[in-house]
Formats: sequence, C-alpha cells, structure tokens
Amino acid sequence: MLSDIMCRVRNHSPRLLKFEAPLPEAAVLMPIVKSRRVPELVLTLRASSLSSHSGEVAFPGGRRDPNDADLVQTALRETTEEIGLSPGVVELVGSLSSLVSRHGIHVIPYVGLIPDCTEYRANDAEIASVFSVPLDFFCTMPRETTHRIDHLGTTWHVPCYRYGDYKIWGLTAMMIVELVNLVYDAGIKLQKAADPNPRSS
Repeated sequence: MLSDIMCRVRNHSPRLLKFEAPLPEAAVLMPIVKSRRVPELVLTLRASSLSSHSGEVAFPGGRRDPNDADLVQTALRETTEEIGLSPGVVELVGSLSSLVSRHGIHVIPYVGLIPDCTEYRANDAEIASVFSVPLDFFCTMPRETTHRIDHLGTTWHVPCYRYGDYKIWGLTAMMIVELVNLVYDAGIKLQKAADPNPRSS
C-alpha cells in the first residue's frame, strides 16, 4: 500500500494556481504514518486561543518565513514547531494541488511518510491535540454534511467528516479528498460548476 501511495503521488501532476499579483504563501505537511495495517493520516486540532482558524482541524504548517529556502522547508519547519516532528524522519513524497484559504493565502500541501513509532510534542500555544485517522476512513465512512464553498470562480461541494470529537472540513477536507481520490480511486467529486472567466489558471 505504501509503495502504491508513493508511486501515485510522485507521478501526480498537481494543479498549481498562478496569479497576476503574488499572494502570501504557506505550506502544510500531510504526514502519512507507515502503519503495517492501514496507513494513517496525522492531523492537528488548532488551539482555541489562536487568532485565525482557532479550534479547527488542520495539517501542521503555516506561512512562509523570509528565511525559508522554499515551501518544502516551510512545511517541515512549521511541522517541527507545531508537533515536534523532526525533518529527518520525514520521507517527502510529493505535492498536491495548491489552494487559496479564505484569508487569501496560497497554500501548497506536501505528502510525507513518517515512522509508525513517532512521538509528537504538541506546541501548547498553537496545537490543542495531535491525532491520526486511517486513510481509508475517508473512503468508507459517509460524510457528516456537505459544505458549499465558492472558491476562485467555482462552486465546490466539500465533505465534512466526523472522526470522534473531531470535525474535518474546509481546505483540509479538500486536500484529503484529492489524496484519497489519487490513492484509492475514490471518485469523490468536489467541483460543481465553473465560471467561464476564472480569476486564476
């Protein structure tokens, strides 16, 4: 299963958005645990005290720092700061399609494999908890609700999943759907209708 994930992600051609004027950049890491059974996806619950996306489920990551050589370094640095995961244990596989957050930030997700014995050290100032979800959960479990998101001239119908006490929705859910469609041929459709004159390409 892991070799199939690596092959599919590495051979994937993600959609990378382009803009006339550059947007602030950010990157997240989508860590997949090398489980002997079913691969698991690591997620975080953001602290309720944060000024943006407080109390939401997200992948570790954040805004690009001026000292970051590239967005891969951004994703790895932020992951270390947020959950104590050393870059040395991450086997980077590839990227998925970029998205724009509701705050106008251009976000690129990177998929990486991590050992199944990893211990996380959550930064209490940013992260309330770290948890993992079997990757195939998003194929086999029905969505709790569907949210309509108008994003870059297109209407998207984005699933909202409930895993225990955690609500997984928004851009995080969109990234997960692309991953499970790629890995499991899940066929989950998000895009409803496109504007004939989109603002980006």
